[in-house]
Amino acid sequence: MKGTVAILGITQTLAWASSYYLPAILALPIAADTGTNSLQVFAGFSVALVLSAVVGPKVGRTIDAIGGREVLAISNIAFALGLAVLAMATSAVGVWCGWIIMGLGMGLGLYDAGFATLGRIYGDKARSAITGITLIAGFASTIGWPLTAWGESTIGWRATCLVWAAVHIFIALPMNRFLLPKPLISIEEKQAAQTARIPIDRNMLLLGFAFAAAWMVTSAMAVHLPRILQATGASATEAIAAGMLVGPAQVGARILEASWLSRYHPMVSLRIACIAHPLGAALLAAVGGAFPAIFVILHGAGNGILTIARGTVPLSIFGAQNYGLRLGLLGAPARLTQAGAPLLFAWLIDRLGADVLWVTAGLLLAALISLTWVRNEKPT
Repeated sequence: MKGTVAILGITQTLAWASSYYLPAILALPIAADTGTNSLQVFAGFSVALVLSAVVGPKVGRTIDAIGGREVLAISNIAFALGLAVLAMATSAVGVWCGWIIMGLGMGLGLYDAGFATLGRIYGDKARSAITGITLIAGFASTIGWPLTAWGESTIGWRATCLVWAAVHIFIALPMNRFLLPKPLISIEEKQAAQTARIPIDRNMLLLGFAFAAAWMVTSAMAVHLPRILQATGASATEAIAAGMLVGPAQVGARILEASWLSRYHPMVSLRIACIAHPLGAALLAAVGGAFPAIFVILHGAGNGILTIARGTVPLSIFGAQNYGLRLGLLGAPARLTQAGAPLLFAWLIDRLGADVLWVTAGLLLAALISLTWVRNEKPT
């Protein structure tokens, strides 16, 4: 299991670093060089997230039927092609075409596909493996942002995209295709997975809402955290310094999940993830913007656990059968809210300022309340 976790941890790190975390560094140079603006670049990124939501259930069903290594290998080809198209873009059309192809890669190759791959290999025992790959891939922004920024400043953004494309073809693709184990799947299991139908029952609806609300907050904070902290009274320097604590807080919380929290049902972890951000917002309101690190650490910790719970909670409640398809269905609303969150919260911050934290806290508290009606037992 350790070898599989290491392989997927590395390839997931490369996938996230070269896709989800790319616009934060390259949006402005791409816009300046293609005659567009950063809003158009981020809009293309939002389209990519929508596309990844659309293809998610089909990807999950395919992994249930044949395993994940071929699907993940195809994702590397899609990532590479999208990055190459983006590198050659000279207008908004080219930028959007690149992001559309990248969206297909994201649907084929980010966490949901990685979790489904582990579920197909290890079944109900995949929880520790899911935690393991998120521990490694939790450093995707820590690695990706500096490398992308260094590439942009030394060889330009176009060459940087091409280097990332080469990384997918020559490093990630061989690792996914040839080093991941292939699960033993009978013809009957394959046929059953291809025709499976999952009822959208109460548990599915409640978990879908909880994940969508939580990931809307995660996406909004990823883009607007420094601005929100400054609205609370923190200086620009304090906001940036506090923002650097998100990554370590995420990893620290995932270590906690891998050790102490692993003794409990994953729903316990998910509830902790939902309460951490509102608790941080309440403390920030109590002490003011002079201590933004309090809020950032709690937000980062909740976000770190949330990523794991997105994979482990469905596995524990519904079991390993049709796990990939179920993840795709549950993940679709979350990716749609992720796509719209940056623009929506930019508008809300303009009007509410620091009070926008009551909105984010309210969303996560609503998610927490919805979880109280989820039945934890597996269906018989």
